[in-house]
Amino acid sequence: MRFVISGKNLEVTEGLKASVEDKLGKLERYFTPETEVIVTLSVEKERQKIEVTIPVKGNIIRSEQTSNDMYVSIDLVEEVIERQLRKYKNKIVDKKQEGGNFQKAYIEKDYEEDEDVKIIRTKRFGIKPMYPEDACVQMELLGHNFFVFHNAETDQVNVVYKRKGNTYGLIEPDF
Repeated sequence: MRFVISGKNLEVTEGLKASVEDKLGKLERYFTPETEVIVTLSVEKERQKIEVTIPVKGNIIRSEQTSNDMYVSIDLVEEVIERQLRKYKNKIVDKKQEGGNFQKAYIEKDYEEDEDVKIIRTKRFGIKPMYPEDACVQMELLGHNFFVFHNAETDQVNVVYKRKGNTYGLIEPDF
């Protein structure tokens, strides 16, 4: 695996780099050697955060962990990614197609899924055209952290969502 390690508001020391490569190196049994692992370490106030993104054929495996100690965050993120890989293995890798960036042993081994994804409720609602700013206001009025709406500007279905720091995001389809 190839690591691309960067830091935000933090200098990536050799110790941090070695810790990331050592801990996330345990994931090598799942991926081919040319798999790229993008790691961003950041500090915000007292929060030590690590974000790991692993692009694989048709999917992105991602985890973000925060604690008051960067080394604890690194440990947590490795555990989460490994759990995701075992849990969603059958969904991530279709055995009928080429495994992409995954090791052959990982593809062939069957992992028991902890839980199946179960949709327990379906909501239906009429959506009228509105502008993204109006959708944010509507989301706030409902007390939700996301809102699906018909964008009056683009005539497409979009999603607005609440981000950290009282900011908003907009998700648009990319056709």
